[in-house]
Amino acid sequence: MASVPERPATAAAGCIARLDGVGYQIGGRTVFDGLDIAIERGKVTAIMGPSGTGKTTLLRLITGQIRASRGRVEVDGEDLGGLDTDGLYRLRRRMGMLFQNGALLTDLDVYENVAFPLREHTRLPEALVARIVLMKLQAVGLRGAARLMPAELSGGMARRVALARAIVMDPKLLIYDEPFAGLDPIAMGVVLRLIRSTNDALGLTSIVVSHDVQEIGLLADRAYLLSAGRVAAAGTPATLAADPAPAVRQFMGGEADGPVPFHYPAPDYAEQLLGAEVPT
Repeated sequence: MASVPERPATAAAGCIARLDGVGYQIGGRTVFDGLDIAIERGKVTAIMGPSGTGKTTLLRLITGQIRASRGRVEVDGEDLGGLDTDGLYRLRRRMGMLFQNGALLTDLDVYENVAFPLREHTRLPEALVARIVLMKLQAVGLRGAARLMPAELSGGMARRVALARAIVMDPKLLIYDEPFAGLDPIAMGVVLRLIRSTNDALGLTSIVVSHDVQEIGLLADRAYLLSAGRVAAAGTPATLAADPAPAVRQFMGGEADGPVPFHYPAPDYAEQLLGAEVPT
C-alpha cells in the first residue's frame, strides 16, 4: 500500500461535531443508544464497525437528514435539533460529501459536475467559476479530463472528480462514505493520499466511514468502532488494533467467530428441517 504524507499538527483546537447521549430508533429497532462521539477539528476521524451498526445513519444525523430521538447533535457550534430548514441548508454549505459511488451527474461532463455546486449556491462570474473548477481539478490530478463524460472515467477517476466537487465550495467538514469501495490497489492508494493531503492542505476536518482496516491505519488520526448502538472502542488506529475486547478484536482482525454472529437469528436448524417449516 502506498505511503501517505506525514501528518502535521492539528489545525485548530476543539471539536467541529459532537454527539452526546444520542439515541435513534427506526421501525421499532434501536440503532443508537447513548452514542457519544467527538470529531476534532483539523483531523481525519474514521468511523468503523460491522455492517448494520449505523455508520451511514451516523452520517445522516451529522448532516441533519434525520433527527436524533434523544441526545444532542452539534455541528460547527450549532445544535441541529434547533435548526429550521433554512438554518440547516446554511450549515450544509459548510460541509462537503463524497458518496460511495461518486454520484456524478451522468449527463454533465467532469467540468460541469464540479461547477454544479457553484452554479447552484453562488452568483460568481463565469470566469471565476472556471478558475475555481480548474484549481480543484488540478488538486485531484484531473484538469486534463475536464471535458470527459462520467461514462468515460474509471472508478478511481470518478471518485477523484467527486472529491473535486465535494471541495469546490471550500467546506469546513468533508465527509467520505466508503471512499475505497470497489477500487483497485493503485486507485485506492491515490484516493488515500488525496484524502490526507486535501485535509491538511486545505485545513479541513474529515470523517471517513470505511471497513478497510489497513487503509484506516495509514490515514486516520482517530477512529471510532461502533457496536450494539454505542462506541465499542475509540483512539488511534494502533490503539484499536491492540484492544483486547472481543468485539474489537473480531472486527480489526477480520475473524469469523466472535460477538458479531455469522447467522441471523433463526429457529433451531434441525427442528426446522425436520418440521419442514416455511420461513415466516
